[in-house]
Amino acid sequence: MSLEPLLQAPLAIQIHAFSAVAAFPLGAFVLWRKKGTRLHKLLGRIWVVLMLAVATSALFIHEMRLIGPFSPIHIFSIVTYVTLYRALRAIIVDKNVAAHRAGMQGAYLWTLMLAGAFTFLPGRRMHMVLFGPDAGWTPSLIVIGAAMLGAWLLARRLRPRPAAA
Repeated sequence: MSLEPLLQAPLAIQIHAFSAVAAFPLGAFVLWRKKGTRLHKLLGRIWVVLMLAVATSALFIHEMRLIGPFSPIHIFSIVTYVTLYRALRAIIVDKNVAAHRAGMQGAYLWTLMLAGAFTFLPGRRMHMVLFGPDAGWTPSLIVIGAAMLGAWLLARRLRPRPAAA
């Protein structure tokens, strides 16, 4: 493991990576902790700011250009903005806890865990950081498979259960 590829990257990539790395454990902590407390609200706000930094910095990363300066991965920025907006509106305006929970869980699972897992493909910067430039596909497939399994297990665990009769 070497941070050198990341430290030599443009500022937008550094902000993107460090924000995502910080958002990952913080988001998990917020999802598992007791809800509605002052700590939940404080850490949730920090997590939202980190996710906005991840999404916004991604718009300034243009290493894979497929549609002008953008690639399909940039769609995750839009999805992140929309998901966060809807989840925050659900709790602040509508006082809809279930919609807020679903939105925040979705943002964590889809825009952070699964999209993040694909940054470990060979040739990508995070692959070089974690595995080195000559590691090949095996560690990438393990990380992506683990992320997909983790997302599936997390989705099952977080899914609302019907009330007992």
